[in-house]
Amino acid sequence: MLWNIIDKRTRPYRWREVNAIVEATEHDNSCKDSDQAPESDPSLTVDYEALEAISVAEAVQWAEGKPCPVTLYLYDLGQGFADEEHFTNVGVRFSDED
Repeated sequence: MLWNIIDKRTRPYRWREVNAIVEATEHDNSCKDSDQAPESDPSLTVDYEALEAISVAEAVQWAEGKPCPVTLYLYDLGQGFADEEHFTNVGVRFSDED
């Protein structure tokens, strides 16, 4: 179930090949001013899944098929995976910085 999309692309008009990451939307509950997602059944929770070089349409369809509410993160091709880049980018969820 796709509940949110965070677009981290610097080239937003490139839709044919992007990198996509999904995480349970409940991970975002600690963000300032966030809507609060209910906690999912632990056996259904998607902690982290990623696909490389897929279209935006495929990424949305993939996220929509997850068994719990997820946030879809979109990155430019070649971004989001290297050196824990995604985890650094979303680490702000746990601080007061935006």
